[in-house]
Amino acid sequence: GHGVVPSTVCSVGELLDMGYVLAGDTATSTVKVENTSSLTLPFSVQLESLSPTRDRDRQKIPAFLTSSVQRTEIVGTQNHSGLSVFSVSPTEGRIAAGQSQDFVVTFSPDHESLYYSDRLRVLLFGKQTAHEIRLKGAARDHPMFVEGGEPLDVPVESLAVASPVAAQEALGGGPREAVRTLLLLLEHVEGSAEPARAEITVGAMQTPLLAARKAVEFSLDRVPELQRAGFALDGARGALERGQRQRIGVSWVPPADLQTGDPALVSALLTVKGDITESYRVLFMARVVAAA
Repeated sequence: GHGVVPSTVCSVGELLDMGYVLAGDTATSTVKVENTSSLTLPFSVQLESLSPTRDRDRQKIPAFLTSSVQRTEIVGTQNHSGLSVFSVSPTEGRIAAGQSQDFVVTFSPDHESLYYSDRLRVLLFGKQTAHEIRLKGAARDHPMFVEGGEPLDVPVESLAVASPVAAQEALGGGPREAVRTLLLLLEHVEGSAEPARAEITVGAMQTPLLAARKAVEFSLDRVPELQRAGFALDGARGALERGQRQRIGVSWVPPADLQTGDPALVSALLTVKGDITESYRVLFMARVVAAA
Protein backbone atom coordinates (compact mmCIF):
# COMPACT_ATOMS: atom_id res chain seq x y z
CA GLY A 1 0.00 0.00 0.00
CA HIS A 2 0.87 3.66 -0.15
CA GLY A 3 0.67 6.10 2.75
CA VAL A 4 -0.76 9.46 1.67
CA VAL A 5 -0.58 12.64 3.75
CA PRO A 6 -3.84 14.68 3.57
CA SER A 7 -3.11 18.29 2.65
CA THR A 8 -5.35 21.33 2.22
CA VAL A 9 -4.97 25.04 1.47
CA CYS A 10 -7.24 27.68 3.03
CA SER A 11 -8.11 31.02 1.39
CA VAL A 12 -7.82 32.95 4.67
CA GLY A 13 -5.14 33.03 7.33
CA GLU A 14 -5.51 32.79 11.08
CA LEU A 15 -8.05 35.64 11.31
CA LEU A 16 -11.34 36.40 9.54
CA ASP A 17 -12.54 39.90 10.46
CA MET A 18 -16.20 40.45 9.56
CA GLY A 19 -15.89 44.17 10.25
CA TYR A 20 -18.69 46.42 11.50
CA VAL A 21 -22.35 45.43 11.16
CA LEU A 22 -25.53 47.13 12.31
CA ALA A 23 -26.99 45.37 15.36
CA GLY A 24 -29.76 43.10 14.08
CA ASP A 25 -28.25 42.92 10.59
CA THR A 26 -26.24 40.10 8.99
CA ALA A 27 -22.91 39.87 7.14
CA THR A 28 -21.47 36.86 5.32
CA SER A 29 -18.01 35.86 4.13
CA THR A 30 -16.74 32.83 2.22
CA VAL A 31 -13.80 30.64 3.22
CA LYS A 32 -12.46 28.30 0.53
CA VAL A 33 -10.59 25.11 1.47
CA GLU A 34 -8.83 23.26 -1.39
CA ASN A 35 -7.89 19.60 -1.22
CA THR A 36 -4.36 19.42 -2.62
CA SER A 37 -3.86 15.72 -1.84
CA SER A 38 -4.68 12.69 -3.96
CA LEU A 39 -7.47 11.23 -1.82
CA THR A 40 -11.00 12.27 -0.87
CA LEU A 41 -11.09 14.02 2.52
CA PRO A 42 -14.08 13.79 4.86
CA PHE A 43 -14.42 17.04 6.83
CA SER A 44 -16.38 18.55 9.68
CA VAL A 45 -16.35 22.07 11.18
CA GLN A 46 -16.59 23.14 14.82
CA LEU A 47 -17.19 26.49 16.51
CA GLU A 48 -15.52 27.04 19.87
CA SER A 49 -18.71 28.67 21.22
CA LEU A 50 -20.56 25.37 20.68
CA SER A 51 -17.89 23.25 22.40
CA PRO A 52 -19.36 20.86 25.03
CA THR A 53 -16.60 21.92 27.46
CA ARG A 54 -17.17 25.68 27.06
CA ASP A 55 -18.99 26.15 30.38
CA ARG A 56 -16.15 24.43 32.23
CA ASP A 57 -13.53 26.46 30.37
CA ARG A 58 -15.22 29.73 31.37
CA GLN A 59 -14.68 29.09 35.08
CA LYS A 60 -11.43 31.01 35.16
CA ILE A 61 -10.07 34.54 35.50
CA PRO A 62 -10.62 36.61 32.31
CA ALA A 63 -7.65 36.91 29.94
CA PHE A 64 -7.51 40.72 30.21
CA LEU A 65 -6.62 40.34 33.92
CA THR A 66 -4.06 37.56 33.60
CA SER A 67 -2.29 38.19 30.27
CA SER A 68 -0.45 41.25 29.03
CA VAL A 69 -0.65 39.91 25.45
CA GLN A 70 -4.12 38.40 25.03
CA ARG A 71 -6.76 40.98 25.93
CA THR A 72 -9.90 39.22 24.71
CA GLU A 73 -11.18 35.69 25.11
CA ILE A 74 -11.35 33.25 22.19
CA VAL A 75 -15.13 33.24 22.56
CA GLY A 76 -16.17 36.85 23.13
CA THR A 77 -19.52 38.58 23.36
CA GLN A 78 -22.55 36.42 22.63
CA ASN A 79 -26.07 37.29 21.49
CA HIS A 80 -28.65 38.09 24.15
CA SER A 81 -31.12 35.95 22.19
CA GLY A 82 -29.10 32.80 22.84
CA LEU A 83 -28.64 32.20 19.11
CA SER A 84 -25.10 31.85 17.77
CA VAL A 85 -23.37 35.06 16.69
CA PHE A 86 -21.35 33.17 14.10
CA SER A 87 -22.55 30.21 12.06
CA VAL A 88 -20.98 28.23 9.24
CA SER A 89 -22.35 26.10 6.42
CA PRO A 90 -21.87 23.30 5.52
CA THR A 91 -20.83 21.60 8.75
CA GLU A 92 -19.66 18.30 7.23
CA GLY A 93 -19.07 16.58 3.93
CA ARG A 94 -16.32 15.34 1.65
CA ILE A 95 -13.80 17.14 -0.59
CA ALA A 96 -12.68 15.14 -3.61
CA ALA A 97 -9.03 15.12 -4.63
CA GLY A 98 -8.10 18.35 -6.40
CA GLN A 99 -11.46 19.96 -5.58
CA SER A 100 -12.36 22.75 -3.16
CA GLN A 101 -15.16 23.45 -0.69
CA ASP A 102 -16.71 26.85 0.08
CA PHE A 103 -17.72 27.52 3.69
CA VAL A 104 -20.14 30.42 4.23
CA VAL A 105 -19.56 32.17 7.57
CA THR A 106 -22.49 34.28 8.81
CA PHE A 107 -22.19 37.04 11.42
CA SER A 108 -25.53 37.94 13.05
CA PRO A 109 -25.12 40.19 16.14
CA ASP A 110 -28.28 41.23 17.98
CA HIS A 111 -26.85 44.11 20.07
CA GLU A 112 -24.00 46.61 20.06
CA SER A 113 -20.55 45.32 21.05
CA LEU A 114 -16.99 45.60 19.77
CA TYR A 115 -15.91 42.19 21.04
CA TYR A 116 -17.75 39.47 19.14
CA SER A 117 -15.33 36.61 18.55
CA ASP A 118 -15.20 32.86 18.08
CA ARG A 119 -12.89 30.19 16.65
CA LEU A 120 -13.60 27.97 13.66
CA ARG A 121 -11.90 24.60 13.27
CA VAL A 122 -11.86 22.52 10.10
CA LEU A 123 -11.33 18.85 11.01
CA LEU A 124 -10.38 15.99 8.72
CA PHE A 125 -11.47 12.42 9.47
CA GLY A 126 -13.27 13.79 12.55
CA LYS A 127 -10.11 14.38 14.56
CA GLN A 128 -7.24 15.98 12.62
CA THR A 129 -7.28 19.79 12.76
CA ALA A 130 -6.52 21.13 9.28
CA HIS A 131 -7.22 24.83 9.89
CA GLU A 132 -8.00 27.09 12.85
CA ILE A 133 -9.49 30.49 12.06
CA ARG A 134 -10.29 33.15 14.62
CA LEU A 135 -13.55 34.94 13.84
CA LYS A 136 -14.19 38.49 15.00
CA GLY A 137 -16.68 41.26 14.34
CA ALA A 138 -18.26 44.37 15.81
CA ALA A 139 -21.81 45.68 15.89
CA ARG A 140 -23.14 49.20 16.35
CA ASP A 141 -26.61 50.62 16.80
CA HIS A 142 -25.79 53.35 14.27
CA PRO A 143 -24.12 52.97 10.85
CA MET A 144 -20.87 54.80 11.62
CA PHE A 145 -17.88 54.01 13.79
CA VAL A 146 -14.65 55.45 15.18
CA GLU A 147 -11.67 53.31 16.13
CA GLY A 148 -8.10 53.83 17.28
CA GLY A 149 -6.14 54.77 20.36
CA GLU A 150 -5.36 52.89 23.54
CA PRO A 151 -7.99 50.50 24.99
CA LEU A 152 -9.83 52.15 27.88
CA ASP A 153 -12.72 49.72 28.31
CA VAL A 154 -13.08 46.17 29.61
CA PRO A 155 -13.56 43.60 26.80
CA VAL A 156 -16.11 41.58 28.81
CA GLU A 157 -19.67 42.86 29.00
CA SER A 158 -22.29 42.28 31.66
CA LEU A 159 -25.01 39.71 31.00
CA ALA A 160 -27.60 42.29 32.05
CA VAL A 161 -29.38 44.18 29.28
CA ALA A 162 -29.23 47.84 30.29
CA SER A 163 -30.96 50.71 28.54
CA PRO A 164 -28.60 53.67 27.92
CA VAL A 165 -31.53 56.08 28.17
CA ALA A 166 -32.65 54.60 31.48
CA ALA A 167 -29.10 54.78 32.81
CA GLN A 168 -28.82 58.47 31.93
CA GLU A 169 -32.21 59.25 33.49
CA ALA A 170 -31.19 57.38 36.64
CA LEU A 171 -28.22 59.75 36.94
CA GLY A 172 -30.58 62.71 36.67
CA GLY A 173 -29.28 63.86 33.32
CA GLY A 174 -32.25 63.00 31.14
CA PRO A 175 -31.98 61.09 27.87
CA ARG A 176 -28.90 62.05 25.83
CA GLU A 177 -26.13 60.45 23.80
CA ALA A 178 -23.10 59.50 25.93
CA VAL A 179 -19.70 61.01 25.06
CA ARG A 180 -17.12 58.28 24.42
CA THR A 181 -13.43 58.75 25.23
CA LEU A 182 -10.40 57.91 23.08
CA LEU A 183 -6.78 58.11 24.25
CA LEU A 184 -4.01 58.65 21.71
CA LEU A 185 -0.56 58.04 23.21
CA LEU A 186 2.39 59.28 21.16
CA GLU A 187 5.93 58.50 22.30
CA HIS A 188 8.80 60.39 20.69
CA VAL A 189 12.22 58.75 20.92
CA GLU A 190 14.72 61.20 22.42
CA GLY A 191 17.14 62.52 19.82
CA SER A 192 15.20 61.06 16.88
CA ALA A 193 14.32 63.14 13.83
CA GLU A 194 11.18 61.07 13.24
CA PRO A 195 7.96 62.34 14.85
CA ALA A 196 5.77 60.09 16.98
CA ARG A 197 2.66 58.93 15.08
CA ALA A 198 -0.86 57.68 15.79
CA GLU A 199 -4.18 57.68 13.99
CA ILE A 200 -7.96 57.54 14.35
CA THR A 201 -10.20 55.91 11.74
CA VAL A 202 -13.75 57.11 11.01
CA GLY A 203 -15.97 54.81 8.95
CA ALA A 204 -19.43 54.62 7.39
CA MET A 205 -21.06 51.20 7.05
CA GLN A 206 -22.45 49.89 3.77
CA THR A 207 -26.16 50.19 4.57
CA PRO A 208 -29.23 51.77 2.88
CA LEU A 209 -29.96 53.59 6.13
CA LEU A 210 -27.40 56.22 5.10
CA ALA A 211 -27.62 58.52 2.10
CA ALA A 212 -25.38 57.50 -0.79
CA ARG A 213 -23.57 60.83 -0.84
CA LYS A 214 -21.83 62.26 2.23
CA ALA A 215 -23.32 59.60 4.50
CA VAL A 216 -21.08 60.60 7.43
CA GLU A 217 -19.37 63.90 8.21
CA PHE A 218 -16.78 64.42 10.94
CA SER A 219 -14.68 67.22 12.36
CA LEU A 220 -12.15 67.67 15.16
CA ASP A 221 -12.09 70.93 17.11
CA ARG A 222 -9.25 72.76 18.96
CA VAL A 223 -6.82 72.28 16.07
CA PRO A 224 -4.86 75.52 16.88
CA GLU A 225 -4.35 74.40 20.51
CA LEU A 226 -3.11 71.02 19.30
CA GLN A 227 -0.67 72.65 16.89
CA ARG A 228 0.75 74.87 19.64
CA ALA A 229 1.42 71.73 21.71
CA GLY A 230 3.42 70.21 18.83
CA PHE A 231 0.70 68.03 17.29
CA ALA A 232 0.24 67.98 13.50
CA LEU A 233 -3.05 66.68 12.07
CA ASP A 234 -3.80 65.20 8.67
CA GLY A 235 -7.50 65.02 7.75
CA ALA A 236 -9.08 66.67 10.80
CA ARG A 237 -12.42 66.94 8.98
CA GLY A 238 -14.07 65.17 6.09
CA ALA A 239 -17.10 63.45 4.57
CA LEU A 240 -17.61 59.76 3.80
CA GLU A 241 -19.88 57.80 1.52
CA ARG A 242 -21.30 54.42 2.46
CA GLY A 243 -18.63 51.77 2.88
CA GLN A 244 -15.75 54.27 3.12
CA ARG A 245 -13.14 54.81 5.81
CA GLN A 246 -10.91 57.81 6.43
CA ARG A 247 -8.00 58.21 8.78
CA ILE A 248 -7.08 61.18 10.92
CA GLY A 249 -3.29 61.08 11.09
CA VAL A 250 -1.58 62.58 14.14
CA SER A 251 2.15 63.24 14.53
CA TRP A 252 4.04 64.94 17.34
CA VAL A 253 7.44 66.57 17.70
CA PRO A 254 8.35 67.99 21.14
CA PRO A 255 8.15 71.79 21.21
CA ALA A 256 11.36 73.63 22.10
CA ASP A 257 9.89 74.88 25.40
CA LEU A 258 8.73 71.41 26.57
CA GLN A 259 9.94 70.58 30.07
CA THR A 260 11.72 67.23 30.21
CA GLY A 261 9.51 64.57 31.74
CA ASP A 262 6.31 66.58 31.39
CA PRO A 263 3.87 64.85 28.99
CA ALA A 264 1.87 67.07 26.64
CA LEU A 265 -1.87 66.60 27.16
CA VAL A 266 -4.57 68.27 25.07
CA SER A 267 -8.21 67.20 24.75
CA ALA A 268 -10.38 67.83 21.70
CA LEU A 269 -13.92 66.91 20.65
CA LEU A 270 -14.46 64.73 17.58
CA THR A 271 -18.00 65.16 16.20
CA VAL A 272 -19.39 62.50 13.86
CA LYS A 273 -22.69 63.14 12.05
CA GLY A 274 -24.63 60.34 10.39
CA ASP A 275 -28.20 59.33 11.18
CA ILE A 276 -27.42 60.83 14.60
CA THR A 277 -24.63 63.03 15.95
CA GLU A 278 -22.03 61.34 18.16
CA SER A 279 -19.25 62.98 20.16
CA TYR A 280 -15.87 61.55 21.12
CA ARG A 281 -13.57 63.20 23.66
CA VAL A 282 -10.09 62.57 22.30
CA LEU A 283 -7.18 62.84 24.73
CA PHE A 284 -3.89 63.59 22.93
CA MET A 285 -1.05 62.56 25.25
CA ALA A 286 2.57 62.77 24.12
CA ARG A 287 5.89 62.25 25.87
CA VAL A 288 9.58 61.84 25.20
CA VAL A 289 11.07 58.41 25.88
CA ALA A 290 14.70 57.32 26.02
CA ALA A 291 16.12 55.37 23.09
CA ALA A 292 16.22 51.60 23.60
